[in-house]
Amino acid sequence: MLQSVTVGPESEEWVRSWSQVNARDLIDSRIVAVEANITVEDACDLLLTEDILCLAVKALPDNPTGSLYLGLFDFSDVNAFLTLAAIRHTIPPHELKANSRADQIMSAARSGRVPVHLVSNLSEKNFLETLPYEATVVSLLSAFSRGTHRVLIQAPSPSCTYLGIVSDRRLLSWFSAYAERTPAFQSYLANSLYAHSLPSLHMYSSVVATTSTAQVLDAMRLMSEQGVSSVAVIDEDSGTLLSAVSVTDIGKMVVPSQSNHILSTPVHQLITQIKEPDGSTDGVDKYPVYVVFPTSTLSYTIQKLLATNAHRLFVTDNDFPLSSSPSISNNLGSGSLCGIVSIVDILSLFARVANIPDVDPTQRMRHRRASSSSSHSSRSGLARDLSARSRSSSRTSMRVSASPRIVATNVENRNSISSLDAFQWSELVSPRKEDHK
Repeated sequence: MLQSVTVGPESEEWVRSWSQVNARDLIDSRIVAVEANITVEDACDLLLTEDILCLAVKALPDNPTGSLYLGLFDFSDVNAFLTLAAIRHTIPPHELKANSRADQIMSAARSGRVPVHLVSNLSEKNFLETLPYEATVVSLLSAFSRGTHRVLIQAPSPSCTYLGIVSDRRLLSWFSAYAERTPAFQSYLANSLYAHSLPSLHMYSSVVATTSTAQVLDAMRLMSEQGVSSVAVIDEDSGTLLSAVSVTDIGKMVVPSQSNHILSTPVHQLITQIKEPDGSTDGVDKYPVYVVFPTSTLSYTIQKLLATNAHRLFVTDNDFPLSSSPSISNNLGSGSLCGIVSIVDILSLFARVANIPDVDPTQRMRHRRASSSSSHSSRSGLARDLSARSRSSSRTSMRVSASPRIVATNVENRNSISSLDAFQWSELVSPRKEDHK
């Protein structure tokens, strides 16, 4: 097996340069804060109308910590909330009572008003991360290399406010610019993905996928259970990779629909709806599936991530054939789907160069998966109870292929979400449904 790319003494100079750049200089988005007691519906509307990816939820008045915010709310939390809403009738009362957070959400739903603070980080993948005013690029690497996607930067002391948010994409963009003026670092990036054969790269390990005929709720459940923010969509008959669906897509399509019927819609129809607005105006597909190869350079991969505004790319290659694994359709180039590579994976490589301890970009993903599998031994986290109940109540099975794992839904039984008949959209998502009539 190829060894990981080694770096020479010049890496010490790189790290010195990184430690001299302030994290606050990379702020790329403002903080949009909401009161803790606004409804989930209003919070969702704000995400959509402001076209932003995240809200900061203000602390409750009786907050003993004195923190300005109690957490964040994004489309991953929206997905977890909608999934809970759809399956709540399958959760026995005693299990609901054992999970205090789920019980609080259900109690609030019965009163017709679910406050957003109950749903903040419901997905367990949207933790509130803050860094001090003096933080540097190395500080950002330390945070992002453990699975964080955004960090709030504090204002100078003694202020308790925050200046803004730095995203993992903005940090990757900074490293791309740094490479342009640092030839030695550019040479490091000229190595192939396969040469950077670190466990942190998800190549040849696990690809989470759903079939195009699976229902939208199946995809939502899969994202919650596997602790991912997007899933590959493959054709059930040919096994070709068609597209991908993310929690952001779910939020932008499902919430405005104001109908539970969309949750039983086949995924391929949701993809058509996602693509339609752009394709109808200029005929250009704005949502193609982006792929790279094991032989692609790290530099090329970074540029493609930035140019396509994607958070991850599929890795395909004919040299690593998989039995019963999806292959890539002709418009994507022939090859087997053999993994993914994400922004966090790449930043974890740079964190290792900086000798940051305990680098593990899969830490939170593994935590979420472990939580769901140990739901019977501990009910402290809603995600673990939600995921376990999703699996036990659904008749949608999982199939696992040879390495790398392609985890996909099997939609042989269409009764997998029969509980949707009892799903009252207005109860959990749209308490003011009459406003939309």
